[in-house]
Amino acid sequence: MDSPIIIHGHFSPHYQALYDAFTANFIERGDVGAAAALVVDGELVVDLWAGTVAPGEAPPWQVDTLANIWSTTKGITAICFAMLASRGQIDYERAVAEYWPEFAANGKGAVTVAQLLSHQAGLCGFRRPARVEDFYDAHKAAKELAAMEPFWQPGSNAGYHAITIGLLATALFEKVEGRSLRQFVADELADYDISIGLPAIRAHRAATMIAPPHMGNEALMTELTQPQMAALANPPLDPLLPNDPAWRAAEIPSANGFATARGLAQLYGELARGGGNLVSPDVLRTATQVRYDALDAVLGVPARWAAGFLRNVSSIYGESEAAYGHGGWGGSFAFADPDRRLGFAYIMNRMGTDLIGDPRNIALIASI
Repeated sequence: MDSPIIIHGHFSPHYQALYDAFTANFIERGDVGAAAALVVDGELVVDLWAGTVAPGEAPPWQVDTLANIWSTTKGITAICFAMLASRGQIDYERAVAEYWPEFAANGKGAVTVAQLLSHQAGLCGFRRPARVEDFYDAHKAAKELAAMEPFWQPGSNAGYHAITIGLLATALFEKVEGRSLRQFVADELADYDISIGLPAIRAHRAATMIAPPHMGNEALMTELTQPQMAALANPPLDPLLPNDPAWRAAEIPSANGFATARGLAQLYGELARGGGNLVSPDVLRTATQVRYDALDAVLGVPARWAAGFLRNVSSIYGESEAAYGHGGWGGSFAFADPDRRLGFAYIMNRMGTDLIGDPRNIALIASI
């Protein structure tokens, strides 16, 4: 494919179609800066990057450019819990309240760790009007959520906890492990170039996020129910928040991860080979077990939730029913396909307009 855009990196000739799809994302589908990486059987067979770190006459995207990956961060959180379970420190089937007694308030005493991580706890947002600043004090927010009455009977439904799952998860994680999720990622996943928030030492590598002209799938967002309002619009989030120093300084393990495509692909590539040195095979099977398979009460679309991962549904991760991972607002995503022993990731700075089915994602996944 002839292209005016310069694509950097390398790819195995077997994956020419992925190179072509990545290139077409710039020529035909509006990418400004982006990276994609594919690991197969532990080998980095595709590692591509191109474009600029900001709109206009901006510096070029580099091999180590970081992007805010929004909800792709949730997959990182799920992996951290699986690592904890592999070390025998937490059990998915035990009640959250056994580790965090205050969580039992308002009828939540039986909610298991797996139910919490699979968005079944009914704590998808605050009941009172909230501000973005409420997300920046994770401990205070988690304490309020733990005391709150759920929006539905826990275990009877699942609804996407867009931001709150990260606040609840890091509070539970810290009570069990002693370290926050942010610190655990910094200590244990440093080889994968991932962080929760953006430490000052990494700030010079971060791309500037670019807002979409509008968000598609408006039909999903009309006449919001109370849980939908709480999860998606209380408060409404500005797509440019990741450029704000306050957002970057916060600990929001559901939305403010910063990563490279290479690091994410290598991380999921380890899981795709049975867990590698990170997660035991038995725990990985438990972590990726489907816990809810029906219409999501917040997103209004079919969902197959595992313990923090989204299992493949509507072929979002290709053909394999066993694939799992997570995507983020605007287009980033990362997943493992254990059937094909691959990990794949895509990050970008120009956010897309589709809540589901970003054409860039569809093209990249179809190519592999």
